[in-house]
Amino acid sequence: MRLQLDPSACDGFGFCTGLLGELVAGDEWGFPIIKEASVPAELESYARQAAKACPRKALRLVRERA
Repeated sequence: MRLQLDPSACDGFGFCTGLLGELVAGDEWGFPIIKEASVPAELESYARQAAKACPRKALRLVRERA
């Protein structure tokens, strides 16, 4: 699984950085920066929660292509 971010949709609420700080950091204005797009299996449930919590649906979890 991979994380995708639509920066134009993001309003910088910071839910993703709070729920998935291992893979997503916040910049000085609170907007997310994806540190690692590839989601390890042990973090998939947290990645799903972070994507679901995004009020603007700017963060998505997508399957990697083989």
